[in-house]
Amino acid sequence: MADVSGSDTPLKATFKLRLNGETVTLATVGQAYRFITNLSAVEWLEFRSLHDDAVDALENAAGNAMLTVQATNALRLLFVRAKLL
Repeated sequence: MADVSGSDTPLKATFKLRLNGETVTLATVGQAYRFITNLSAVEWLEFRSLHDDAVDALENAAGNAMLTVQATNALRLLFVRAKLL
């Protein structure tokens, strides 16, 4: 498996999230992976299944850029349900 957190593979969409008054921009697989894995597991507990799906999709996309569509869709679903978008 490739180093997911260091992946420069672009997502199919750029996510701009407001978190604690600051804008966080997620444009690559690595940025998104770091964002959703660096937050506490408790913060994602309500969305555990969606979070796990997004992590898996990002890990797959880091090794195969053709899977960025699935990773982008998984992130979008997670962020919408978590009301970050």
